[in-house]
Amino acid sequence: MSLRGTTFLESVLQTLKRAIELGGYPEEVYEILSRPQRIITVNIPVRMDNGKIQVFTGYRVQHNNALGPYKGGIRFHPEVTLEEDIALATVMTFKNSLNGLPYGGGKGAIAVDPKKLSKKELEELSRGYARALAPFIGPEVDIPAPDVGTDPQIMAWMVDEYSKISGHNVPGVFTAKPVILWGNPVREYSTGFGVAVWAREAAKKLWGGIEGKTVAIQGFGNVGYWGAYWLEKMGAKVVAVTDSKGGVYNPNGLKLADVKAVKDKTGTVMNYDASGTRKITNDEVLELPVDILVPAALENVIHRGNANNIKAKLIVEGANGPTTADAEKTLHSKGVWILPDLAANAGGVVMSYLEWVENLQWYFWDEEETRNRLERILLDTFNRVMNRWSKLGTSQVTIREAAYVEAVDRIYNAMKVRGWI
Repeated sequence: MSLRGTTFLESVLQTLKRAIELGGYPEEVYEILSRPQRIITVNIPVRMDNGKIQVFTGYRVQHNNALGPYKGGIRFHPEVTLEEDIALATVMTFKNSLNGLPYGGGKGAIAVDPKKLSKKELEELSRGYARALAPFIGPEVDIPAPDVGTDPQIMAWMVDEYSKISGHNVPGVFTAKPVILWGNPVREYSTGFGVAVWAREAAKKLWGGIEGKTVAIQGFGNVGYWGAYWLEKMGAKVVAVTDSKGGVYNPNGLKLADVKAVKDKTGTVMNYDASGTRKITNDEVLELPVDILVPAALENVIHRGNANNIKAKLIVEGANGPTTADAEKTLHSKGVWILPDLAANAGGVVMSYLEWVENLQWYFWDEEETRNRLERILLDTFNRVMNRWSKLGTSQVTIREAAYVEAVDRIYNAMKVRGWI
């Protein structure tokens, strides 16, 4: 059993218990939501390029469907565990509920390093997983999407395999597909866009606006880059970015397009060189004198050891779980606002919902209309979380706790009217 997995699961359950106490919900709500409704384990044989058969173990955890079909990503990673998958599915239930989506939570995983597979092997594995799960998924049952180690191409193989089994095209069974195969162009940048929208709205409350506010971003992958792109468009000044190798800092602001070009050409932003720019580490970027900090890489990077050194007034969680519980307590006591992953990085799943709606009706919006719809949902969630936080008491309760209470409230009411409790 993975210590990392159980620790993550325990942390999620502790936050759930706290939310139930804060909201005054019955104890049986915890009894139901602390465990998944269904766990599916599959073993997928794949004939490898060397002619031998290798069997891969995969999971699909279906946590709770009180609000609608299960929804959550599929992760291909060598260190995945069932415990971690349960934790991720549980979080998806709350993330979907918080954002007003008609979904419950689900999550899938295969223990594999996709980088070690050939394209043919990866396709066989992806199709095998779709076949194995076909009786348990569907547009009205469970709608997977990409996560770590998976991408739109893998979704394309899976939707094709599921459609073959069904005997007709079923676009709504997977989301974040290629645009040519019933996807939507907004999906590529939706998570980063959501990070920027949450940062902008919080900046309005903190400072009256985001214009001219300085931003440091740890992680210059999809979420970090697009978060930076939209923050810059909104008037903020991105002064530092890092990737897995390190990064660059210029207090006068970075030219994002140039940084991205260097990253694409050389594999790291560290090779960006311009007047007034210096190299920094992934630890240093967290402690820079900036207004807004966006951790968009790994979990647990803001911890007890560095919390007191963080100077940003606003932290926007682009990554999942970048702030430990004790660090959050320290930062909250200092008046730092932490916009939690549950809300701030939900742009991806909200966009998946919009893609699913398009797929169900075989009618597609253009990019601008899609982005406007996405933004409206994000703004609604932001306002509800801030109202809940205000009611609970901003000095006693964190924004994360308020978000969990808001999420649990909707699930509780759904289970109540269904007659489950």
